[in-house]
Amino acid sequence: MELAELLAAEVVSVDSMQVYRGMDIGTAKATAAERRRIHHHMIDVADPAEPYDVAAFQRLGRQAIADITSRNRKVLVVGGSGLHFRALVDPLRPMPTDPRVRERLERLPIDELRDRILQKDPAAGDVVDLANPRRLVRAVEIFELTGETPSGRYASDAARRYRTYESLQQVSILGLDAGAAANARVKERARAMLESGLIEEVRRLEPDLGPTAREAVGYKEVLSMMAGTLAESELETEIRRATMGLVKRQRTFFRRDPRITWLPWSDDLSHLTAIAKSHWERA
Repeated sequence: MELAELLAAEVVSVDSMQVYRGMDIGTAKATAAERRRIHHHMIDVADPAEPYDVAAFQRLGRQAIADITSRNRKVLVVGGSGLHFRALVDPLRPMPTDPRVRERLERLPIDELRDRILQKDPAAGDVVDLANPRRLVRAVEIFELTGETPSGRYASDAARRYRTYESLQQVSILGLDAGAAANARVKERARAMLESGLIEEVRRLEPDLGPTAREAVGYKEVLSMMAGTLAESELETEIRRATMGLVKRQRTFFRRDPRITWLPWSDDLSHLTAIAKSHWERA
């Protein structure tokens, strides 16, 4: 928020769950007052019943960026959903999906799926883990929907640029990692969400939560408690565990990106903002 004000920028959120209306507490969404202070994009753009995929996010997110730049404003892309971040700044071409096709393929034996993809693409094993049922189903699904083979997609120019982190336009990327402080911050976050009414929020939304929204960290655990498969006394611990799992996945994903300058962690937000502004000005 401070950096956006200093740079006369608008925020584009790349949080995969903040797109859903009503999912406020569990996603740590910017408040209404904060959004009046700084214009935020890609928040509250979908109903929680929708399976809002990366392709839909990419279309609307890139439109938002184009709109901001057309008004000579700067863009701050902010958040932790790695694939959604790269869908906006890199030449990612999301592949289509069809729940009916996926359901049919998931019922087939893994050997049949493996034989099917290898008949069409003998080199598929070089780019797809053919022992991983989920990845195998996805490879066959994409082939059925597009006719594109795994090795063919891997060899494409867009895929090459994606692998080598070639962005669509000039970007300056800063990373924040709380490091050893993450555990304490996650503990504080989980308790604060529960005290702010996370359980009540999930109860209110439950009839309208689609399969994607139900998997959100915090919501999934509350839903398990409501279903009787998780004791309420264990709820906060499970939310913390799931959140730390997300932290580790985010670290793994973003640490691969050579474009990111990692800032030394500090609880002094003004200090971090000054460093970030200086980095922006040098870029």
